[in-house]
Amino acid sequence: MNLFEVYKLWDIEPVKGLDTTLWDKDGNEYTDLYGGHAVISVGHCHPHYVEALTRQAATLGFYSNAVKNSLQTDLAAKLGRASGYDDYALFLCNSGAEANENAMKLASFATGRAKILAFSKAFHGRTSGAVEATDNPKIRAPFNVSGHVTFVPLNDLEAVDKELVSGSYAAVIVEGIQGVAGIYEPDDEFLRGLRDLCDKTGTLLIADEIQSGYGRTGLFYAHQHAGVRADIITSAKGMANGFPIGGVLIAPSIKPQYGMLGTTFGGNHLACAAAIAVLEIMEAENLVENAARVGDYFKEAFTGDKAIKEYRGRGLMIGLELKEEYIGLRDRLLFEKHFFTGAAGPGVIRLLPSLTLSEETAGRFVKAWKELTA
Repeated sequence: MNLFEVYKLWDIEPVKGLDTTLWDKDGNEYTDLYGGHAVISVGHCHPHYVEALTRQAATLGFYSNAVKNSLQTDLAAKLGRASGYDDYALFLCNSGAEANENAMKLASFATGRAKILAFSKAFHGRTSGAVEATDNPKIRAPFNVSGHVTFVPLNDLEAVDKELVSGSYAAVIVEGIQGVAGIYEPDDEFLRGLRDLCDKTGTLLIADEIQSGYGRTGLFYAHQHAGVRADIITSAKGMANGFPIGGVLIAPSIKPQYGMLGTTFGGNHLACAAAIAVLEIMEAENLVENAARVGDYFKEAFTGDKAIKEYRGRGLMIGLELKEEYIGLRDRLLFEKHFFTGAAGPGVIRLLPSLTLSEETAGRFVKAWKELTA
């Protein structure tokens, strides 16, 4: 049996990792500034993470959600304190798409409404409901189109107002920073206005922090830069440093009912142990603050760079839009200088490294970049 080919693959196979370093099967060394789509939050194979996961695997790997699991309550308490949402409830699932599916479903249950407002260039996942709220017709099958989702331009409050005034929307879903689109931020003033419009129309505000959350932007969640609170927040990616998990943080005004949400694997013992270890490492090593500091270093280093048309992002969620003559630079960074980076189309390089990234390693990347663009 062959694999169903849905990805274009680099001819590189990493087989070992440590912090921000990877080695391929031939022993070649690379610096990872992409973290496997922002997943590696505390570095590859962090000793505390490895020990916690190993200990749990040797104790109990799984039992269903029909019984109590104190790891879930421990994770919820730690996440509440770290995020500033300690009065919210946590629903655990397995991925970012699943978190967004459950967030939109929950909003519909809570309001009795069927429609969702999303934004141009949004990406919320590839499962049925999540992909309908994703602004990319190429990845939506006919089955995924119900007519329940409307798209308006990001940062256009007037367009939002025209839709929400109907009173038919269960929720507005907005990314803390649009990642797949190429690192586009909702303005702080826009988020504050969005919060006001949701309040006026009885619409719930869902903050999709799948990629932009967990300290990546220098605050725990990106929407917190605007000083707003969302009704529902979704997390995944960096939440367990590579172990599959997703989470939905739910405001106390939204009351649970049995059967409303459910999952088999969500919140299993191994996933919770991994996620708890991540929060412990983030706190012990001040990684949110480090993300802000190293992000400031990158921004200063790339200001005025001749290869860059526009620098976008906050902290360690960075988009470098290239001038046309430098298209192809990402390939050279990988194959000539051995730096893994991401992309949003051919013209934007994305940096989503582990929050453990040091200024020294960041400096080596900047030096390599300057050499290739000299």
